[in-house]
Amino acid sequence: MYKFDVQHIRLGISACLLGEKVRFDGGHKRSVYCSNELARYFQFVPVCPEMAIGLGAPRPSIRQVQFAEQIRIQNVKGELDVTDELQRYCQQKVATLDFLSGYILCAKSPTCGMERVTVYKAGTNNGSKSGVGVLAAALQQQWPQLPIEEEGRLNDLHIRENFFTRVYAYHDWQMLQQSGVSRHKLTDFHARYKYLLLAHCPKLYRELGPLLADASLPETAVAERYFVTFMAALKHQASRNNHTSALQHIQGYFKKSLSKQQKAELSQAIMDYRNGLKPLLVPLTLINHYLQEFPSPYISRQVYLNPHPQELKLRYAY
Repeated sequence: MYKFDVQHIRLGISACLLGEKVRFDGGHKRSVYCSNELARYFQFVPVCPEMAIGLGAPRPSIRQVQFAEQIRIQNVKGELDVTDELQRYCQQKVATLDFLSGYILCAKSPTCGMERVTVYKAGTNNGSKSGVGVLAAALQQQWPQLPIEEEGRLNDLHIRENFFTRVYAYHDWQMLQQSGVSRHKLTDFHARYKYLLLAHCPKLYRELGPLLADASLPETAVAERYFVTFMAALKHQASRNNHTSALQHIQGYFKKSLSKQQKAELSQAIMDYRNGLKPLLVPLTLINHYLQEFPSPYISRQVYLNPHPQELKLRYAY
């Protein structure tokens, strides 16, 4: 079975979500899920851009304000403008975060909001939810494949499972890079992720094989293009139909090993999952059971069977 790296994976996080009193009112937005659950599996790297540029807490609240073609970061009265300081800090900070495998942001913040940040029309209290926080924008620009999510959206179990699937895959890629990329290692990496990719996006999965086989491209170009497409594929949420297809492909590896009754049992578990009668864990548990009885090195190495620690309880959404 695929084994996770024993070291703690490092995630960036808005400092207020860990209970640090860094908000404009001197308070915090502590996330119980992040502080109590995730802290057991990840090493957090807290960041608060507003405190980092010296605004302090408590402080006047700031917001994004639209001036013609430019968005400025100001307080409500407009006499405090921290646009340049924030942009400079965020660009410098994110450039040092190459060791992160993901990032959890505080929603709606003019610095940390991933989407739907309110942008006010200059001189009014009228705004549209069209903005992106300064730090979030810098992260997306500097590390476009980095898994980034807002804490509140992690309450959606499908979004949560997809995010952490990408976090662990991103970390796995980082470990590959540290060991030195080669075509052989890329091919092996791709083989381990075959069924996870099929469950998320069969179309992009089919593009990756020919890319790896393209001898006209230098190794570094192949690796770069592979990773971009790989992370794009995983960003698609896995569907019930795609999961069913992946399970049926894996089932084929047992056709010479299982008894007639065992084959029927696995087929029924997969169909019950497809029809919404049983969770994904039922056919997966059965497959893992059969792997103990009838070992298959190729299937045992599939990340699909174990994309993240079971203790995180992330596959209950399916």
